[in-house]
Amino acid sequence: MPLPRQHLLDQLARLDERYTALERQVADAAANPRDAQAYQRPAKELADLRELVTRYRTYQRLERDAQEAEAMAHAQGDREVRELAKEEAVALRLQQRELAEQLEREWLARQQAPERPLIVEIRAGTGGLEASLFAADLYRLYAKWAARCGLAVELMHGQRSEAGGFKELAFSVKGPGAWERFRFESGVHRVQRIPATEAQGRIHTSTVTVAVLPEPEDVELAPIPSKDLQIDVYRSSGPGGQGVNTTDSAVRVRHLPTGLIVTCQDERSQLRNKEKAMRVLRARLLDRRRHERRRQLASDRRQQVKGAERSEKIRTYNFPDRRVTDHRIGVTLHKFDAILEGDLQELVEALTAADRAKGPHDG
Repeated sequence: MPLPRQHLLDQLARLDERYTALERQVADAAANPRDAQAYQRPAKELADLRELVTRYRTYQRLERDAQEAEAMAHAQGDREVRELAKEEAVALRLQQRELAEQLEREWLARQQAPERPLIVEIRAGTGGLEASLFAADLYRLYAKWAARCGLAVELMHGQRSEAGGFKELAFSVKGPGAWERFRFESGVHRVQRIPATEAQGRIHTSTVTVAVLPEPEDVELAPIPSKDLQIDVYRSSGPGGQGVNTTDSAVRVRHLPTGLIVTCQDERSQLRNKEKAMRVLRARLLDRRRHERRRQLASDRRQQVKGAERSEKIRTYNFPDRRVTDHRIGVTLHKFDAILEGDLQELVEALTAADRAKGPHDG
C-alpha cells in the first residue's frame, strides 16, 4: 500500500538532516584519530544512508527545476520559450514521479527489514503462574535461537513471579539478520501442559504475548521532551545479586502523553537502568506509531486486524502430544524438544515462504 507522499517526504527530510549531522560528526572524529570508535559508528551510518539521501536530494532538485520551468511556462513573453518551458516541466515532473516511487520502495524496504537492534518483550497472559513459567521458557528458547544465529542477547528488564518464571521481561537482540529471524514471533503464544502442581493430571492452557520491536533510529523518533516523562527511582527488590537492593537503583519511566510505563531494576547502576528503560520506551512508542499508521492506511478492516493486532493466537506448544503448531500457516511440527532448545529454523523458513507468497504489503 503506497505511503502518503507528504509523510514520505517528511521522513526523508529528517533523514537528510541526520545525514548532514553525521557528516559533521565524522569530520570532527577524523580530526582525532586516537578515538577510532567515535569515527567508525557514524561513518558506518553515513555510508548506509548515502544512496537514499542522494536520491532524495535529486528529487528536491527536480522539484525546484520543475517549479522554475512551470513559472516560465506561465510567464509573459515569447510563446516558443513558454512551450519549451512547458515541455521541460512535464519531463521533469515525470522524472520526479518515477524517482518518488523508487524512494518509496527503498524507504519501505528499510522499515520492513531493519538491521538495527530489536527489543523483544514477553508478558505472561492468562494462566497465572503457569503462564509466567512459560514466559521464562520462551525467553530461554529465544536466547538459544539467537545464539544459533550468531546474534547477541541482552536482558533489559525482568519481573519475576513467585514460581520463578517471569511476569514480564524484555531483551535486546543485536546482529545481522535479527529482524528476519524474529519478526514472525509477535503475537499470542499458547501452551498446553500439565502443571507440576496439578494432582489430577489435567491439562492447563496458558498464554504468553510476544512483541518484537525494532529500536528506533533518531530519524524515525525525535527525542522525547523531558516534560513528557515522569521518572521515579526506588529500591530494587527480588533477585539480582548482592547489593542490588541496597540503593535506590531501580527506575520507573512513565510517558505522560500515552500512559506507557517501563520499569528496570536489573542493573546496580541507576543510570544504566534508566538507559535501558528509555530504550524500551522508545521502541514501544515507535511500534505504537506504526500500528496507528496501519490503521489509518488500511482500506480493509479485516486485513487490518489480521495484520496489525496481537490479539490472535499465532502458535500452540502442546507438551502432552509433543507438537508445535503455527496457526497462521497451518503447520504442525513434532520436533518439539528441538524447538524448545531454540531450533526455529524450519518454522521461520515456512513463515518467510508464506509471507513472500502473499506478495508486497505494507510494513
